[in-house]
Amino acid sequence: MVGFETLLALLPKVRVVHHIPGRIRLKLVDLELPSAARLPERGALRKVDDIAARIPGVRSLRLNPLARSCAVEYDPRIIPEQAWGDLLAGTRSPAARILEDILLDSYREIVDAQL
Repeated sequence: MVGFETLLALLPKVRVVHHIPGRIRLKLVDLELPSAARLPERGALRKVDDIAARIPGVRSLRLNPLARSCAVEYDPRIIPEQAWGDLLAGTRSPAARILEDILLDSYREIVDAQL
């Protein structure tokens, strides 16, 4: 499994395409990914709903592997609106830290459950 630090290192390759409070669309802009971070196969995509349901503040997550995009519906009371842009920009704001902590906790749970 890809390490959390490897996932964080990919953040500069992600762009916000559209964002309104409670919904964000992200796009992976670099087509060359390290082999450990390849996009999942179709079978693995079925686990996305399971994984998304485990992330506090995330209501739904829809992947579009062909477009290399992801739409996330989230609760802005749990994940602050500015957290997304700050985390992607590498800004160590309190909002970004909230999102990073949520993602790290969810990552650990996924690893422990071997999803």
